[in-house]
Amino acid sequence: MFQKISSYVSTLVLVLALAACAAPGQQPGQMEIRAGVVEQIINTELSSDHHSGIGAVVGGLAGLGVGSLIGAGTGRDVAMVLGAVGGAVAGHEVQKKYDKPIPAQQVIVRVGSGVLVSVTQPVNPGISKGQRVYIEGSGEDARVVPR
Repeated sequence: MFQKISSYVSTLVLVLALAACAAPGQQPGQMEIRAGVVEQIINTELSSDHHSGIGAVVGGLAGLGVGSLIGAGTGRDVAMVLGAVGGAVAGHEVQKKYDKPIPAQQVIVRVGSGVLVSVTQPVNPGISKGQRVYIEGSGEDARVVPR
């Protein structure tokens, strides 16, 4: 008896899970677009898209490679360690030069339903307060573009 009920419950859970997966949603290639009016624009910055630490890793590997070409035996081991440390420090310093924030703007848009939507994106000089715009996409991929 318990096994029969367990089987029915398992089947019901499977059917519900499959039904939830089959529910219509946004398909690949589709983009949500909402219309609205710009209420406010706030200047801000976005962090760069460089991965921190990559400069140190690449520099360390390059220094290790150069150090391996020097000497033999224990001297070679010391040269590899010094090359790796020196390369990592140099790579980190080089990365800091290119790892600067990107100028951006936080655009607050009032959509047709009256809801305020905030989108932070790279600066778009074609957008101004009071302008009618579209919000393309959603989440972190959302962008505000002029109508």
